[in-house]
Amino acid sequence: MPTSPSSEGNQLGRTMQAEMLQQPTTLAHLLDRRDEVAEQVRRLAPVPLAGTVLVARGSSDHAATCGRYYLEMATRRPVASTSPSLATMYHSSTDFSGYLMVAVSQSGRTPEIVEVTERARRAGAKAIAVTNDAASPLALAADLVVDLSAGEERAVPATKTVTAQVTAFAMIAQALGDIGLTDSAARQLPGQVSEVLADQASAAAVAAWLAPHDRLVTVARGLLYGAAAETALKVEETTARITAAFSAADLRHGPIAMAAAGPPVLAFGHPGPASADLVDLVRELVARGADCRLAGPLEGSELRWPEEAPEVLAPVLAVVRGQQVALELARLLGRDPDAPEGLTKVTIT
Repeated sequence: MPTSPSSEGNQLGRTMQAEMLQQPTTLAHLLDRRDEVAEQVRRLAPVPLAGTVLVARGSSDHAATCGRYYLEMATRRPVASTSPSLATMYHSSTDFSGYLMVAVSQSGRTPEIVEVTERARRAGAKAIAVTNDAASPLALAADLVVDLSAGEERAVPATKTVTAQVTAFAMIAQALGDIGLTDSAARQLPGQVSEVLADQASAAAVAAWLAPHDRLVTVARGLLYGAAAETALKVEETTARITAAFSAADLRHGPIAMAAAGPPVLAFGHPGPASADLVDLVRELVARGADCRLAGPLEGSELRWPEEAPEVLAPVLAVVRGQQVALELARLLGRDPDAPEGLTKVTIT
């Protein structure tokens, strides 16, 4: 059962919260380098470009999910996530000629990500490493490093490195084609993140709604799907509660039957091409008996972020909202999200 909020509870997750609060500065510094990164990416990308392949695990993979949308929009070429197991366990030989690879790891020390990057380069890929350690094995394995420069991240749940990864993907994509990461949008994003971080009360209210439940479903469509998946992971990491993420389309293909079973549903949306479908899904879930809450600048939302942000940067704001909910829920449950039992900062796979 959830515990009552207390001053002791608010001491839990102090490191996670401190690192969350560093996000505006981290993103501002990263975005200041967007012209430099763009020039390096354009020089590296194969011409003609056959497509882009992404490799990542955990939170980095959720950032890569956002990146998949960005890069396919920008390049108009297929973007896919490669399975590390094909290389490390099945020893499959894949021809990466003409492909750009983006390998993502906060630490840069996940062995399978490093191995896949090395093998892909030998097979013809041009590889970009997105990492928080420019001297890491992954950085050394790649042709180009996008250094997040987020500073040391000590809490087990990744926060500032995830939003930096999503932003780095937007920068890489913008270098290859216009996705709407304008100079104005880049200047405004750190302030918008600060605005979200200043509103912890809304996240606390959503956490209180979730506290009596032992499971959660998150859902989104399009650009926000990666943010919904990252929120699910953050809740799982910090509270050990079962959480599942779905795209709005996939939820309709069978899993919607769980609506009447009662798991709460947190739906992420932002004004844009996917928002009408998400709102329709929420109405259908409610009609089926589900308890739903909306996150985003949509009518009836209980967890808002600035509407003026372009949809392409909404995932950054949504990820921050997910971090807040996970932190507040862990505190309500008396858990310390800084060091969840059985988890470590670097997972060796």
